[in-house]
Amino acid sequence: MTLFVTGGAGFIGSEFIRQAIRKHRIINFDKLTYAGNLDNLASVADNPGYSLVKGDVCDAKAVAAAMPENCDAVVHFAAESHVDRSILSAEEFVLTNVLGTQVMLDVARHRKAGRFLHISTDEVGGDMPPDGWFKEEDALKPNSPYAASKTSAEHFVRAAAHTFGLDVLITRTSNNYGPYQFPEKLLPLAISNAIEDRPIPVYGDGMQVRDWVHVADNCRALLAVLEGGRSGETYHIGGGNPLPNIAVLKLLLKILGKPETLLTSVTDRLGHDRRYAVDFSKTTRELGWRPEISFDQGLR
Repeated sequence: MTLFVTGGAGFIGSEFIRQAIRKHRIINFDKLTYAGNLDNLASVADNPGYSLVKGDVCDAKAVAAAMPENCDAVVHFAAESHVDRSILSAEEFVLTNVLGTQVMLDVARHRKAGRFLHISTDEVGGDMPPDGWFKEEDALKPNSPYAASKTSAEHFVRAAAHTFGLDVLITRTSNNYGPYQFPEKLLPLAISNAIEDRPIPVYGDGMQVRDWVHVADNCRALLAVLEGGRSGETYHIGGGNPLPNIAVLKLLLKILGKPETLLTSVTDRLGHDRRYAVDFSKTTRELGWRPEISFDQGLR
């Protein structure tokens, strides 16, 4: 297939391309903002089946010029994704995540793309109860500006399917981790600080629970959804092992042989949800996917 991938120079997008290039042709459309890094794609840069176009998903003309007629699928990663940044200012999140998604849907329809895979997040489900698991059919209850922008994008994706008959798929993924992650996120920030014996910030009491899935497992799931998912469906992707942030950081310090005294409590994030965890049994049942990399193994 020929895949038009947005945001492919980012952390998850680049892993997807490194996997997908083994059997598909890739056009990577990326604005190359602070979170995009072409070093992530050095291993595929010279592949004859790969090409890069620098552009903004909010620029309909640029997207239309880069997207070939009748491409097999659009895989839409491009998004602003850091919650703290969205709390400081939500404008860029609305532009990229909402308007950018609508532009991509419009161009995909006019260019007669085969499928549209929209990459969303577990955060659209909002705070889970202590033993709760977010299912595909559950109501969306975003609590941060970032999550609100991703929720809005999902609604536009579903509207495009209902109104225009676009062949869409949505995936919601729990916390990704792994190589090439930008160091504003918890694990790469903690690793960088620990190696240099600098304080590691811990929001509040550190008991916020997150489910972790290795980026390689996530992208295997994305390919499975793209190739075999039912049109119009949403699929959850998770690691099945939710852990409190403080436990994750203590495990990390143990692996690195660093003292827990590096952990430094800071003021909690505004509106910080306590638990995210996705039920991915539908993805396993329909597509045969399940995570293969344990958190302990992946973290090491």
